[in-house]
Amino acid sequence: MSSSSTYIYGIASSEHPALPEGMGGIGEPAREVRVVKEGSLAALVSESPDDLRPKRRDLLAHQSVLSEAGAGGPVLPMRFGSLAPDERSVAAVLAERADHYRERLRALDGKVEYNVKAQHDEEAVLHQVMVDNEEIRTLTEANRRAGGGSYEDRLRLGELVVAAVQAREHADALELERRLAAAAAAVSAGPESTGWLANVSFLVDRDAAEHFLAAVEDVRAGHGHLVITVNGPLPPYSFVEPGPAEPAATAD
Repeated sequence: MSSSSTYIYGIASSEHPALPEGMGGIGEPAREVRVVKEGSLAALVSESPDDLRPKRRDLLAHQSVLSEAGAGGPVLPMRFGSLAPDERSVAAVLAERADHYRERLRALDGKVEYNVKAQHDEEAVLHQVMVDNEEIRTLTEANRRAGGGSYEDRLRLGELVVAAVQAREHADALELERRLAAAAAAVSAGPESTGWLANVSFLVDRDAAEHFLAAVEDVRAGHGHLVITVNGPLPPYSFVEPGPAEPAATAD
């Protein structure tokens, strides 16, 4: 990575009243944040250090620049590590994608992102599966009476339990997304990862955040076998590109 690489924090309107030009950004010493303007758009940039890594100090610096700028109006946040060869390249991208970035700035104005992850409480979901599935209950009781049951019976029971838990994961993920989507402006599914049955980001009107968090608590209250983790409010990283569940905003 060349030291001449340009690091991009976010994109805003060139008329944004609070672009933090001159503040410290990533790197040690902190690289000075500059504003690259192209037509009606502006990008917040700085030089990138040669050894750019997602260190805590730089992650916080990235977030700080976005928070400072976001306090004065909508900003499209770039994910940590977004680079361009130089400022001329940044300006070219602003010109090339001007319609898209203007539409996104309208769509994301006044909105924040909440990321919601869910996993099963293993003991609780096994109890739930037992309650819901008569075949599993019957085979469990038969094996118990037979002193554990034959190898084939134990194998069959294990297969039934695994299938039931997987079906429950799928159903719980769908219900979680459906319930929370009703309190959000848009939904973006995150990458699947081991240990989570759901990893979903929701675009929420800043003024409706309490309503969204109340919907999360309602799901928690009715699903004791789910462990739900909420991270937010965040800059709307997952919505810089519109998703299939999110219609493009139209100009007034």
